[in-house]
Amino acid sequence: MNPKVVVFGLSTEGYSIACKMALKGADVQIIDESTPSAISIKSDIAKTYPTVQTLKDDEPLLSMAPIDVAISKAQFLFFVPILRKTGQEIKIEINSKFKEAVANLKKGSSVVYCLGTGFGGNSENMSLLEHVTGFKVGKNVSYYYYPLHKNNETPGFVGTNSAKPDEKIIELLSNTKKPQFIALSSSEHFHAINILKQFAVLTSILEICKFAKDNASKSDLATNELGKIFLDNMIDNLFDLRSLSLSFEGANTLMYIINGSIKGIDNYIKRLIDEIRFVLKKNELKASRTKILLLWSLDQHEMKGDKIETLQTLQTKLQDYINDVECVETPLDYFHNEKTTIIVVCSKSDYEYVQKNKKDNEIIVIKANPLCEVAE
Repeated sequence: MNPKVVVFGLSTEGYSIACKMALKGADVQIIDESTPSAISIKSDIAKTYPTVQTLKDDEPLLSMAPIDVAISKAQFLFFVPILRKTGQEIKIEINSKFKEAVANLKKGSSVVYCLGTGFGGNSENMSLLEHVTGFKVGKNVSYYYYPLHKNNETPGFVGTNSAKPDEKIIELLSNTKKPQFIALSSSEHFHAINILKQFAVLTSILEICKFAKDNASKSDLATNELGKIFLDNMIDNLFDLRSLSLSFEGANTLMYIINGSIKGIDNYIKRLIDEIRFVLKKNELKASRTKILLLWSLDQHEMKGDKIETLQTLQTKLQDYINDVECVETPLDYFHNEKTTIIVVCSKSDYEYVQKNKKDNEIIVIKANPLCEVAE
């Protein structure tokens, strides 16, 4: 009999999981929190619609069921919600959605938690799961930790407190090879190492690039891989880094590394704004006669809202100096007006689009990379 899978959250990551499960022959439903309802995803839908956006654009007729009914029949519940709160409110939002997701779970089912947590985060989740359902984790229900990485990369490990993982979950989460099932605490440690490695490298690059002030240094560094890192890459997994920062109280070496990395991103945003202001000054442009387009083609269905938040922050801070700042996506209309246009390109794909389509030499293009290059 095909396993019944429910994915909580019509996010890009959630839809990707739903499609993979459907193609493996599972009976899959995905919960659209905005409707709210559980939508049936069959293998033909998974093959026809590769993304959430293509599914929403075409609006195919899909079988739907109430959320509570779908969850009450689930053998496996994947928690992949869309999160848009920030700061202190994010934990409240996650807990609220998690309670909603697990409230109607049946005995013998399994929860697969796909958000990155800090140390001890899974213990908190299991306590909440037991409180809401009345079931004992490891006895009446199972819990797995499966933190998704940037670009929906599949984790190489699954955290579990079960001595013998369910064969069906092993089969569902296997791609070309089976993931490694390890202790929950170990999985938190491995995930923390992966996140800190990523941001330690990034922070080092951002801080060193501050010192590249002469044209020769900038040119040499830009021809390296550094020129291909954009703001879009810098924000990947920032949610997970912030989650890690909540694991500790007081000063310790890990907190210095985590806070230094978060500070490094904040400092880069300030430096990018300073470079934009310098370009205005260098070209003798008046703020009132300048329009800034922040070009960042964001995935509006992404599970984590860090990129959307960063774009809004950048826009707000720039508007302190230049009133006319607009967030845009590709395809871009290169309209002509009486103002000088500066395009700040925030991702590699957006920059490739600009390179291919830019015809107006009056437009100034600034790359939101570690060197804040002005494109030739």
